[in-house]
Amino acid sequence: MTPKDSLPHGAPSSSAARLSWARVALAALGALLVLFIVGPLLRLLMLATPGSLGEALHDQELLASIALTLGTATAATLIGVLLGVPLAYLLARRSFRGRRFIDALVELPVVIPHPVAGIALLLFLGRHSAIGGAFAKIGVEFVSHIPGIVAGMLFVSVPILVSGAREAFRSVDPRLERVARTLGDGPGVAFRRVTLPLAGRGILAAAVLAWARSVSEFGAIVILTYNPQVASVLIYDRFTTLGLPAAVPAALLLLAVALGVFALVRILQPAERR
Repeated sequence: MTPKDSLPHGAPSSSAARLSWARVALAALGALLVLFIVGPLLRLLMLATPGSLGEALHDQELLASIALTLGTATAATLIGVLLGVPLAYLLARRSFRGRRFIDALVELPVVIPHPVAGIALLLFLGRHSAIGGAFAKIGVEFVSHIPGIVAGMLFVSVPILVSGAREAFRSVDPRLERVARTLGDGPGVAFRRVTLPLAGRGILAAAVLAWARSVSEFGAIVILTYNPQVASVLIYDRFTTLGLPAAVPAALLLLAVALGVFALVRILQPAERR
């Protein structure tokens, strides 16, 4: 009789017991992290009373700030799609010298502290720079103007958009494009009729996520364009000048927007990536 056979019927082996304890430990560690993420949001949502929400919905300054935030985030996302989707297609489909370097450059804003990004944009787009001066001559100013908000949002959201679109293009089998080419379609037609529809859902999800990242940006914008105030800057301004009670209604409204965007991204993401 083996030692295993000598165990009482139904008694777990030592390895099974260790595996069970390991699972409990992993679950406990994961639960702590989930609590850390969800806990602050739930605490904020617990303050959402009809009075606080009604106060937020009747706050004209806040509503104007939210409208400005949504509008500039949409503009930044559209510019990102126009410039970033073609680049994402090249990175996904073409091999060329320096591709990995371009890949790294596009993702560089992820590791740059956002106040540093704001200072860099200020130096690059300010009236006294070559680029900013050229734009100023045609009536486009960035510092303390709406184009500066768009520039800050675009800088921080581009990596999300390009990376998501690149992966969406990579998920499309290149053989489908080649089949379309053998049937007489040119490269542009094959892209429009085959590749773009198949990758479209992933690109849209990346665009929505980039839009949400633009809405939440603070660090770069607060340096480049403190006024007019987007929602994140307004919340910070009210917190520092009037205290926590004045900032909570605005924070609740912006959180509601963020949760709606999160739900939309989850719906748009391909099933295998959820």
